[in-house]
Amino acid sequence: MLHSMLSISRRQLLGALSAAPLAAFHLWAAGERGRARIIDIRVMILQGPRTYTLVKVVSDAGLYGIGEGYGSPGVGVKAGVLELRPYFIGKDPLEIETLYNGLGDRVNGSANTLVRAASAIEVALWDLAGKLLNQPVATLLGGSYRDRVRVYHDEGPSNMLDRSACNEWADKMKSDPAGWSAFRVSPPRSAPKLDNARDPSNRALTSRELREIRQAFEYCRDAIGWDRDLIVQCAGEYDLRAAVQLTEALEPVKPLWLDNPLPPEFSGSWVRLAQASKVPIATGENLPRRQGFKDFIVNHGCDVVQPDLRNAGGMLESKKIASLAETFDLPMAAHNTGSVLHTMATVQWAATVRDFLVAETVVGRRNWMDDVIVHDGPLVAQGYISVPRKPGLGVELNSDAVKANLAEGERYWD
Repeated sequence: MLHSMLSISRRQLLGALSAAPLAAFHLWAAGERGRARIIDIRVMILQGPRTYTLVKVVSDAGLYGIGEGYGSPGVGVKAGVLELRPYFIGKDPLEIETLYNGLGDRVNGSANTLVRAASAIEVALWDLAGKLLNQPVATLLGGSYRDRVRVYHDEGPSNMLDRSACNEWADKMKSDPAGWSAFRVSPPRSAPKLDNARDPSNRALTSRELREIRQAFEYCRDAIGWDRDLIVQCAGEYDLRAAVQLTEALEPVKPLWLDNPLPPEFSGSWVRLAQASKVPIATGENLPRRQGFKDFIVNHGCDVVQPDLRNAGGMLESKKIASLAETFDLPMAAHNTGSVLHTMATVQWAATVRDFLVAETVVGRRNWMDDVIVHDGPLVAQGYISVPRKPGLGVELNSDAVKANLAEGERYWD
């Protein structure tokens, strides 16, 4: 009986949270619906360390919105966008939730490529909606809790087991004009030829690896200090026992969180790990929609909920995930290996999430990626990105930088 009551309560909760984030948007859009139609959806792919699939939704009002699909391989996302394109043509771009839900089974958890394609279109629709209503997306999603969003850097020491290399890395990061204050670093692994207990096929950690991981992160902590945060990057490569041992080895350096130590699907092992660990556990980058996050949240299978908007279903779906997480007292972060365009979409979304911590980004290295959008001055300052206040996502593509970095065979959209 109790389980049945809890199940009903959860279903009712999910239904209530579905409507809440749209209240502000409905007010802004009330007098504008039906005045514009979608006339085209275009795609182009940039090539860099990853592929970056950009999407443009064009309306007959003379305005358009842009978004980004999940990266490599970009060709799969591009095909998905073109597959979904006919469905959107002729529709009202302000009917975002209705359009998204109307895709039905095409965006369920088993059709991951189409979830990614739909997410890219959905972000572009929010950009277009903001331009049609002359409001930033953060306002349409309920308003901003902050005017800047903290971001973290992915670069670690060249050799974590060399104290001098850790000091060189720390000096470089401390002097970086971007002012980084959080860093995601991967634990070192031993070589089977040097570690007789290491079996590359299993998911265990050897005694030597545990000692070296602890020492490596102690070197990093000593070098970077306690005024900056360390995030431990994993890729679902450990079993439960190894993940628990890893948290015990890392606990003295107080990481901000341990990232994806177990395979991404929910199981009771996530709950056991979160209960056993003094280090916060984060996951979510590979999960689609609320259905993928629900069991992690309601069962406290993690301590930090970390979606990627391009995998999770877009901005509104990620907002609903955040609302559900807030109900269970879990903070949010953001996975983001996307271009500067998706970073700015993530920033708009993160501004609207009450318990938001920090977002991943490839922005702020002062290379061509920053210049994919038009900007004045550095994009990252003091480890934060300011939330654009212009309509939509608040950014404009720099056509010269985009054209210079198009993938082979791609053409710039006009």
